[in-house]
Amino acid sequence: MPQRPKLVLVGQLSTLPWLFDAAERAGVDLILVPRGDDSAESALRPDAVVELLPLDIYGDPEGALSMLADRYRREPFDGIMAGNEQVVPFVARAAQELGLTGLTEEAANVVRDKRSMRRRLLEAGLGVPGFVVIEDPDGWTDALTLRFPVVVKPANGHSSFGVIRVDDKDSLEQAVARTWKIVEGHQGAAVGSASAVGVLVEEYLDGPEISAESLVHHGKVRVCAVSWKGEMTGPYFEETTLRAPAQLPAEILAAIEAEVIGAHRAFGVTEGTTHTELRLVGGVRPVLLEMGARIGGGGFMHHLVQGSSGIDLAADALRIHLGREPLCWREEPAPAGHAAAYLVPVGSGGRISRVRGLDAVRTDPQVDHVVQTVGPGALLQPYPDWSGYPAIVLSHHESDAAAEAFRDHLARTLHVEYEEQG
Repeated sequence: MPQRPKLVLVGQLSTLPWLFDAAERAGVDLILVPRGDDSAESALRPDAVVELLPLDIYGDPEGALSMLADRYRREPFDGIMAGNEQVVPFVARAAQELGLTGLTEEAANVVRDKRSMRRRLLEAGLGVPGFVVIEDPDGWTDALTLRFPVVVKPANGHSSFGVIRVDDKDSLEQAVARTWKIVEGHQGAAVGSASAVGVLVEEYLDGPEISAESLVHHGKVRVCAVSWKGEMTGPYFEETTLRAPAQLPAEILAAIEAEVIGAHRAFGVTEGTTHTELRLVGGVRPVLLEMGARIGGGGFMHHLVQGSSGIDLAADALRIHLGREPLCWREEPAPAGHAAAYLVPVGSGGRISRVRGLDAVRTDPQVDHVVQTVGPGALLQPYPDWSGYPAIVLSHHESDAAAEAFRDHLARTLHVEYEEQG
């Protein structure tokens, strides 16, 4: 029997099942580098995990890289892949030093920094909102030249973390100071903190938000699915809903694909999987907001891709990082239907008592996965200081209209209840 390939999966939370299930389907053994907030018992629970390799990537990246290289010399593994946004630069560096498939360090740093992304998009002649880089909180006045409203965001944030819409010049200083404070408070969560400090202010784009999930192998990009996120007007842009496939005219979908492919080239992303967020200005013109070089949503965007296009995104991402051709390059999957994700809103924040209505949802025949990411007693921060989704509900539907109706049902019935603060 041939030996199963081994892949080091860095920073994937073990309670989010999609990549672990995909490894089983693809016949891949995982060496898991657990997140700091994951327990050893939980991290060893997925069948695909054959080894835990704790590394202090945030506190001692050089030491972590040395330990990883020692492990490779003792018993070589076949690939390495990032399971969350913050570890993307570390994984790229490790892949480059060990001769494994992955991003270049330059590309990894570009997709972790919105300042770099905006500059690369400009150079490539792609759509970019007017923007100003704030390198010091006292430099907020540099953004007064922009057209209001504007959006203030961390240079290397994700999941609408620290993002604030500002409607007039009088509110700009306070918003920049607030985002800067949030960034400084979370600076230790970024690998390579020298580039972590920085705020971007850019002109607000009016129009619905969408996301595109892509696979890229040897520089060839395939946009696997486009999801509809809806009108997100702020002030904090909390994500609650995604539906795939987005119901858009063919010419707009083609424009989205062209923009996404162009961004991969501009950023130098030639291997792996990406999660790209865009705005449709006026409902028709796609403008890229950001790109992450990993499966979006901690892995749950796999569900929307497979449920709408039939492409096994997570398994093909693993294959790419093992240096193999993804199956969807040579076997055209059949579109499967409609898929949706509902992210239970955080609301006011506090210590969780329960998520009301979740037990009933688990038995609904339309529901494929219910993942409660935090339990009773956990402290959740309200937006813009994002600290995680309380729960995620993934479902399948016969039509987009049915998916939208189910989303409305979930919005009425699911609520986070917090402990009373005396």
